[in-house]
Amino acid sequence: MNTDYRRYLQPETVSKLKGMELRARMVVEGFIAGLHKSPYHGFSVEFAEHRQYMPGDNIRSIDWKVFAKTDRFYIKQFEEETNLKGYLLLDCSASMNYQSGDRITKFDYAGLLSGALSYMMLRQRDAVGLVTYDQKIRRYIPPRSKSGHLHVLLNEITQQKPGNLTDVSVALHEMAERIKRRGLVVIMSDLLDEADKIISGLKHFRHNKHEVIVFHILDPRERDFAFGAEAAFRDMETGEELTTLPFQIKKDFAQQVRAFSEQIASACRQSNIDYHLIDTSTPFDKALYAFLAKRERLY
Repeated sequence: MNTDYRRYLQPETVSKLKGMELRARMVVEGFIAGLHKSPYHGFSVEFAEHRQYMPGDNIRSIDWKVFAKTDRFYIKQFEEETNLKGYLLLDCSASMNYQSGDRITKFDYAGLLSGALSYMMLRQRDAVGLVTYDQKIRRYIPPRSKSGHLHVLLNEITQQKPGNLTDVSVALHEMAERIKRRGLVVIMSDLLDEADKIISGLKHFRHNKHEVIVFHILDPRERDFAFGAEAAFRDMETGEELTTLPFQIKKDFAQQVRAFSEQIASACRQSNIDYHLIDTSTPFDKALYAFLAKRERLY
């Protein structure tokens, strides 16, 4: 395991999060009475269904009787002893590696948010999983509620290197189909894709009755285009280059970014999706505490 896996969850962050909670606002399918609203009363752990084995699954959950009949690996799924299943979707496309000045990259910002949210959910005895994606899903670590699972998640974030093109909608639609039990889906991305495709993917989760949180992460220069008198720009995903005078297009660029963000935000409001636009000039812990405080007021 990578010895640097704790970079996305520093001790000072842990100490600040101890008194905070991430509560689901909608009904989720959990059993334990407590933080979240559940359609179930009482508690039991019952067999739910079979699903195909995926890398990262515990081999002790394989149904060997089914394997003997089909020559394929299937997992016995049980309703877990947890309040909630959470899924963190982390954008690993090349554009997430952008940073202006001495700021951290958008990917590292999203990684810090992922580490903090993972810690909080596991401390609440919730289950949390991780999905990394670019043009397609790179890695899917199913939700677990054991405390040792935190190391697995942090190590996976550390191992990821942003690269390749973006296709947000492919990952959203695929995961919406994979997740059978309604829970909490948290998406961390710069959303540099076509708005209609992104909205379609987000609505797919809501159609399946998942609660959805979107952290739209941008660098401040991607919002204000405050560059020098003349600059050369290279697309981090396609390599295409363009030389221009930023001051001539600064106003129109910023207006288009605002319009794009407002289009996503409006669609999210209509679908009861929790949307948050954050730029990397705001310390991630300050942004996270503001988000949690706002949810607490609305709960």
